[in-house]
Amino acid sequence: MAPTLMNLKILLPFEIFAEKTGVSRIVAETHEGSFGLLPRRLDCALALTSGILIYETEAEGEVYIAVDNGVLVKVGPDVLVSVRRALVGTDLGQLRDSVEQEFTALDEHEQSVRSVMAKLEAGFLHRLAGFHHE
Repeated sequence: MAPTLMNLKILLPFEIFAEKTGVSRIVAETHEGSFGLLPRRLDCALALTSGILIYETEAEGEVYIAVDNGVLVKVGPDVLVSVRRALVGTDLGQLRDSVEQEFTALDEHEQSVRSVMAKLEAGFLHRLAGFHHE
């Protein structure tokens, strides 16, 4: 009897990051620690924390993916992971450096956007208050 394997799909907000078949195991980070999934595991849903998601296939071996917060849902052989950001790497040291560069740059951009939005909101409220007093 052939072993049952899983299908893994990793979703980002605006694209499919990865779609893999023949996955023999998955390890993900939750708020309670690492959580492992094997093909015959019961269906479940998990809240993921930022960390390293590992999956293994016969063709690729172990693959490391740095993920941001998200959710993982397993239904039968299908595992769906939905996260804000993800980066793939084969070497953990290289992946760590990539995460620091990519996520730090995104965080700086988000802070800049938040600052601009705060200024726009303050300007809008100031004009609205001025309009109300007239």
